[in-house]
Amino acid sequence: MHLMYFTEQPMSAYPEDAVGDEGVTALMFSNSNFDPVAGSQLYNERLVEYQLAEEVGFDGIMLNEHHNAPFCMQAQITVWASILAAATERIKIVLLGAPLPTIDNPLAISESLSMVDMISKGRLVAGIVRGAGTEQFANNVNPAYNRERFYEAHDLLVKTWTEPGPWRWEGDHYQFRVVNPWALPLQKPHPRIWVPGVASPETIVWCAENRYPYICLNTTIEQTKQIWQLYEDTAQEAGYTSGPEHRGYLIRVHVQDTEEHALRNARQYMWMQGEFTGLGHAVWSAPTGYSSPTNREGAVKRANAPIESTRRAMPFEDQLQNLQIVAGTPDQVVEQMRVLIEETRPGIMALWGNDGHVSHEDSKRCIELLGSEVLPALREISDDLDLKGPFEADAPLSSRFLEPPRVPTAAMA
Repeated sequence: MHLMYFTEQPMSAYPEDAVGDEGVTALMFSNSNFDPVAGSQLYNERLVEYQLAEEVGFDGIMLNEHHNAPFCMQAQITVWASILAAATERIKIVLLGAPLPTIDNPLAISESLSMVDMISKGRLVAGIVRGAGTEQFANNVNPAYNRERFYEAHDLLVKTWTEPGPWRWEGDHYQFRVVNPWALPLQKPHPRIWVPGVASPETIVWCAENRYPYICLNTTIEQTKQIWQLYEDTAQEAGYTSGPEHRGYLIRVHVQDTEEHALRNARQYMWMQGEFTGLGHAVWSAPTGYSSPTNREGAVKRANAPIESTRRAMPFEDQLQNLQIVAGTPDQVVEQMRVLIEETRPGIMALWGNDGHVSHEDSKRCIELLGSEVLPALREISDDLDLKGPFEADAPLSSRFLEPPRVPTAAMA
């Protein structure tokens, strides 16, 4: 099993009374409330925590990207990836992911990711996403073309990495007279591509057709099983049998020396779920044209329902009960994770370690306990269940490349 550490990099250093009654901070919450001194401190503390995650034995660091929102201070995913490429030595740098449809120049992403892969000596996982609904507004792109741009930008990205230039690209959304970047990835034919999501059927099917691992973002156990079933059915239709190496799971996990301390910090996971602040507006999160017909009906119902019924998440105690939040001492966390892993059987597991107002010191202690006591137990559980990750299973990069990749290492000695 591939075990990753993740934090949304939330910034809670702003006056909560400036937010308003609805608690919405995504997109339109004025950046006059931003404190650059606190921002600088946050970034440097997170770097220390990421380096600690490598030290204690995590396999990967998961990064994501959002815009115009204090609940995620990772506005440019490739900037953090390049920092970690130089500041770490062993750990995989897993982007989940670069929001392709929000970028007008996929060639720039191609070059940036290639540089990260070379600087990190081949440790990049180049995950890609459609980008959340608010990202369409923040980057001035038409949400109605989101999925079309995602598919086309992906095809251009892969071709850029695998077909020598110069050549010309004349697509529906991107046109380039000359495609001939000099910076290309170290990994051949290209870095692995993983895709995260919640439950969009179209994305799940597309991932299965391309043999890309799909990472469920804090879905319930039942939702996760339904996603795996759709993935497996699609894989069978595509002519192969999917396995744990295609299944990823992000889960909120916080561990401390005492149960009381862990639960007190774990309640901060409610910070961006409406108990404090950090919410996204229902309409901005699902703009017209962004969602598929399959998901549109539910989005419309949420947007037109009373605020209290749409903006407030499941109660904290219920999320503990259904294991969407796992918290406690190391022994308690291991037993809860055992249930979750046995039920969902992923080969990729991302542990979301903090949120809201959790302190730097408590974040470090959580990482230390995860590394010393939780990760070894999770590896034993996954070994007993034969849950191999993509690197252990040596899974093909995609349906385009059915032979395992060969990463050059001679120059890395």
